[in-house]
Amino acid sequence: MINTLLDLFLHLDKNMGAVIQSYGMWTYLILFLIVFAETGFVITPFLPGDSLLFVAGAFAASGSLSLQVVVIILGAAAIIGDTLNYQIGHFVGPSVFKKDNARFLNQEHLKQTEQFYLKHGGKTIIIARFIPVIRTFAPFVAGIGAMSYWRFLAYNLIGGLGWVITVVFGGYFFGNLPIVRNNFTLVIFAIIFISILPGIIGFARRNDKA
Repeated sequence: MINTLLDLFLHLDKNMGAVIQSYGMWTYLILFLIVFAETGFVITPFLPGDSLLFVAGAFAASGSLSLQVVVIILGAAAIIGDTLNYQIGHFVGPSVFKKDNARFLNQEHLKQTEQFYLKHGGKTIIIARFIPVIRTFAPFVAGIGAMSYWRFLAYNLIGGLGWVITVVFGGYFFGNLPIVRNNFTLVIFAIIFISILPGIIGFARRNDKA
């Protein structure tokens, strides 16, 4: 299972090509479901986010996918996913922070996201879009009580569209450069590393203060 997921992440270019060849127009639905699940369910932060958007942009540049459809589909998936996540958090409520629920949710990630809110306020919904794991937990914590729905919706629209447009267009303009195509696995590693870098820095700072 782990090897399969690792192969999926590190060879998204090859896997995406195979999906497009096998499923054609249904590829858009598959992309929608992956991004929707990654942002919509607090238990699926392991799904590809930034790397998937980048690869989708690269395939749009090659003509295998429509750039407009990719942006619309994935933008909608990101916004709807966060909205669902917010509603789940609102339904579950503050009791999720109790230790009895530790087996269902990663309490450390919940606490990290809560601290992120205390530091950045409502902008967390926008900033978190570019940080794996925090991206998945941020709308959930907002729904628990950190933010009203209409305020959340405004940040959700800005953050969701900003994230999708930035990363997809990054793939569109740079994904097919020879140096990128010839070192795609390293590029995926770099995207993953850059994505988690803020979390690593935050963890190091907390250890320094401890």
